[in-house]
Amino acid sequence: MTTFVRAEIPEQLAKKAQRMVDRGWAVNIEAIVTESLRRYLESHDETLTEQFLRDDVEWALSGND
Repeated sequence: MTTFVRAEIPEQLAKKAQRMVDRGWAVNIEAIVTESLRRYLESHDETLTEQFLRDDVEWALSGND
């Protein structure tokens, strides 16, 4: 199952993405967007982000700098 998403992106990003497609590094721009979104979501996992925040607060409250 797929979902259609309409998004506006800066012209420079669109040009870079199209160059990647033209040079054979990606099948199409949709593939680049899908992979980019997957990587973003993996690196910004909610649980991981919450743990980083807890660690930062604990460090700040400890007074160890």
